[in-house]
Amino acid sequence: MPKRTDISTILIVGAGPIVIGQACEFDYSGTQACKTLKAEGYRVVLVNSNPATIMTDPDLADATYIEPITPEIVAKIIAKERHAIPGGFALLPTMGGQTALNCALSLRKMGVLDEFDVEMIGATAEAIDKAEDRELFRDAMTKIGLDTPRSRQIKTLPQALEALDEIGLPAIIRPSFTMGGQGGGIAYNKSEYIEIIERGIDASPTNEVLVEESVLGWKEYEMEVVRDKADNCIIVCSIENIDPMGVHTGDSITVAPALTLTDKEYQIMRDASLAVLREIGVETGGSNVQFAIDPETGRMIVIEMNPRVSRSSALASKATGFPIAKVAARLAVGYTLDEIANDITGGATPASFEPTIDYVVTKIPRFAFEKFPGADPVLTTSMKSVGEAMAIGRTFQESLQKALRSLETGLTGLDEIEIEGLGQGDDKNAIRAAIGTPTPDRLLKVAQAMRLGLDNESIHAGCKIDPWFLDQIREIVDMEVKVRAHGLPNTPGAFRRLKAMGFSDSRLAGLARLHEAEVSAQRRGLGVRPVYKRIDTCAAEFAAPTAYMYSSYETPFAGVPADESRPTDRKKVAILGGGPNRIGQGIEFDYCCCHAAFALKDAGYETIMVNCNPETVSTDYDTSDRLYFEPLTAEDVLEVLERERANGTLHGVIVQFGGQTPLKLARALEEADIPILGTSPEAIDLAEDRDRFKTLLDKLKLRQPANGIAYSVEQARLVTADLGYPLVVRPSYVLGGRAMQIIREESQLGDYLLETLPGLVPNDIKARYPNDKTGQINTLLGKNPLLFDRYLSDAIEVDVDCLADGKDSFICGIMEHIEEAGIHSGDSACSLPPYSLSPEMIAELEAQTRKMALALQVGGLMNVQYAIKDGHIYVLEVNPRASRTVPFVAKVIGEPIAKIAARVMAGESLASFNLKPFTGDHVAVKEAVFPFARFPGVDTVLGPEMRSTGEVMGLDKSFAVAFAKSQLGGGTKVPTSGTVFISLREDDKPRILDTAALLVSLGFKVIATSGTQRYLAEHGIPSDKINKVLEGRPHIVDSIKNGGVQLVFNTTEGAQALSDSRSLRRAALLHKVPYYTTLSGAIAAARGIKAYIGGDLEVRALQDYFISGRH
Repeated sequence: MPKRTDISTILIVGAGPIVIGQACEFDYSGTQACKTLKAEGYRVVLVNSNPATIMTDPDLADATYIEPITPEIVAKIIAKERHAIPGGFALLPTMGGQTALNCALSLRKMGVLDEFDVEMIGATAEAIDKAEDRELFRDAMTKIGLDTPRSRQIKTLPQALEALDEIGLPAIIRPSFTMGGQGGGIAYNKSEYIEIIERGIDASPTNEVLVEESVLGWKEYEMEVVRDKADNCIIVCSIENIDPMGVHTGDSITVAPALTLTDKEYQIMRDASLAVLREIGVETGGSNVQFAIDPETGRMIVIEMNPRVSRSSALASKATGFPIAKVAARLAVGYTLDEIANDITGGATPASFEPTIDYVVTKIPRFAFEKFPGADPVLTTSMKSVGEAMAIGRTFQESLQKALRSLETGLTGLDEIEIEGLGQGDDKNAIRAAIGTPTPDRLLKVAQAMRLGLDNESIHAGCKIDPWFLDQIREIVDMEVKVRAHGLPNTPGAFRRLKAMGFSDSRLAGLARLHEAEVSAQRRGLGVRPVYKRIDTCAAEFAAPTAYMYSSYETPFAGVPADESRPTDRKKVAILGGGPNRIGQGIEFDYCCCHAAFALKDAGYETIMVNCNPETVSTDYDTSDRLYFEPLTAEDVLEVLERERANGTLHGVIVQFGGQTPLKLARALEEADIPILGTSPEAIDLAEDRDRFKTLLDKLKLRQPANGIAYSVEQARLVTADLGYPLVVRPSYVLGGRAMQIIREESQLGDYLLETLPGLVPNDIKARYPNDKTGQINTLLGKNPLLFDRYLSDAIEVDVDCLADGKDSFICGIMEHIEEAGIHSGDSACSLPPYSLSPEMIAELEAQTRKMALALQVGGLMNVQYAIKDGHIYVLEVNPRASRTVPFVAKVIGEPIAKIAARVMAGESLASFNLKPFTGDHVAVKEAVFPFARFPGVDTVLGPEMRSTGEVMGLDKSFAVAFAKSQLGGGTKVPTSGTVFISLREDDKPRILDTAALLVSLGFKVIATSGTQRYLAEHGIPSDKINKVLEGRPHIVDSIKNGGVQLVFNTTEGAQALSDSRSLRRAALLHKVPYYTTLSGAIAAARGIKAYIGGDLEVRALQDYFISGRH
């Protein structure tokens, strides 16, 4: 059936900031939806608060609102856009994760959709309710004869205690209408049960949880299903979780297609999936249905379904080449599956053909527990991973080992791992305990258990991983034993069989006690090279003109392996992506890689993308001309580039845009004579090397905080004794402030050197000094020294982004941080343009930035971080590469700076772009979003190590309103009345007076701890005294728990005060009370609250901020 013509405008609701459970897979789906619907002729309106997304680029939608995704704000956008052009108005909520679904349901309940005659497409409100409300879903499954776990819907604690008698322990708790299992968990005892119930009721927007019988240890599967309005249904992909039930599917290692189902089980599950979609009422889009199977009895139950595109949809799209979001967008406007052409096969097949795959895909999640000391690393039904890597191989073993090295955690394969408790008398029980606990490294422990002599039956009893997977891992471990004993094979066939099992050259080098270069030379000498196969959705039944490829060392029964890459004779540029998302390296870098691909394609180059992250736009098959889904290791990348160099001209490789990941490969590329575009690796290294950088700044006569450099543990102690405390310690060659800390006293230094630094030591150094921690650290510091800076307390921190071509430079944006120096720039809110700097200070910052860009001969982008104290500018660090602020700056100034940088790197002059300084009358505030709610027990205080997962932007003509919008966008409830709690360190008290007086004038009641209350009283500000936690009850934490506090301002000084106030910060987080732990943040919050109370928040499309501009 043809597309609908009764609709003229479609509003797409995005997912907002990157958070655990809802990451950049929704930028991928939203971008596809925007492009598809615009190409169909619809007027597309987009709302999303996240500036780091491709979908918020102003050319993707007709009207782009970077505004908070709250029902009230979206209602204003609907009111403004409803009659912009004649015709029907529709809302598509299925591309923005749980955020968009919940927002759409709220708009319906508020009557906004009826008032403005807005139709919900993609999924009806009834379908969303039936799928997301746990009780309605269970009743729907019962109606169609599908089994679900025994369960009870709970709204109160007394109901929960009743359910406990019926369900028993262990019990699974699943909150309704949440993402990534937020607020849920597994309870093994009554106190855990009560704690998770209370947390889950609080996390659910409807204050409901489902208490389910335990199905721990069962096998878990997912089916990605697409259905159209004519009831055509297809299974895009089956996915199997290697981890059994009990681990959130986002935290599980998964494979596609499902590998351990019998054909009968698969067909039953397929039929059940289609029945679920029909009953729930999803008839124009994609859904994900999750099942569990008891391996003992074969009982199959339905766990849940998502009536929208999801994290699994992105994985299935990348695994099969079938673009679920693009197809779902077309189905939402009336097409049927048979009317939609399959892009991958060049239209030779329609979308109604179920994809068939002749390879194995493995996804492994990436975690960030090192960023959250005190977090429990045990995996449960509440998601904790921050990213994921995907790999493709012709066999499970090849796919698994490629995925492990794609994680970029130092793994080269199924590496050896220490198991706690060995050598203490009962080794077998220690091993069983290790494999029985679901942790991020459980698969490595399973392999280690095999090395330590445990048989597969005992391992299966401990971890419940299917015996087929254990057999596959056993074969890898057995092969490792052979290589250790006999070295590398000396025939092409035997070496190829080894590589076909997924072994990297690096892993083989460790096993054979050789250098990686020796292994590579031997392999190449035998003519053993990978071939590249195409993802074609049809197992090679039809030709695939789309160049979406993966490597394999397949070993066919006859003949030679067939290579399908077919490099062209064009002039080409390769772009190396950022790999799996992690804290410090996320969607902002993928944004830059995509822009490089778009810009260079426009400039006539063939673009080649190499990346391994299934969530991203960069790994969409139509972002670049040629896509290689490969690990970002020297071995894998060099093989790709050498294959591409076999035909045409490789103009160069871009390593500046993917964060630290591609920069680490620069040396290997140089040694292979592969040209690197833009700033030279030597200049990048100079800026990263703390010692050489210090010399450069001295030469340029630019200030740095007093500092010293340490190449050993002993030297570190000498340097710190000389400088005095407090200090900031910064390791070399890290991203996201990894292992940066403020050291306030000597005892803290000892803890840092012997507890924190070992986390940075690579496996090869650990192997050289197995029981010598100091030897490991000294070896690490010999290559990557530590820089100790005098900590500049109460300094203003500033970020500057700059474009340069070695001759000219352009200052893209100067961002003033709202939090003071000492908090990682990625975690600090910032304002563009600056909100308190003088014109003279701004001019001096620009001059110093230009000086460094010229000295480093920057070709492309550069970011500089400064601190300003007592009128003096200090250089903190320089990054001559794309920074995480690039998308934010581009959106604010209206210039695609990443695209311009890519073209400058390819040889165009900066002057040819005729860039003009930013002169807009608007202010943008970028605010960070944190995952602390996922990690009970972790302190929420900020420091120099980055901990945020995402960001939002507030945009307005006034700083105060922009700040208020940034808080709303980040999920903070901006209070308009109530009680503010104030407790400040001595130095902050004089500067809070105006802010406290402002809040009192707005009608807030002030409560304060004794010292602060006395100070406020002395200056005429009314406030009541409340006890600190250590002063007896009732105290401030009791008041927060009782709902008596709506806003917290709390600054501390010294390790003891920080520790004493930890329970206060935790209580504020759990009870969703806005809290500010810096004075500057508190002052900005008060200004924002005044603006929020005082007026209507205006919504304005990004396009309206720029009358003209290059987009």
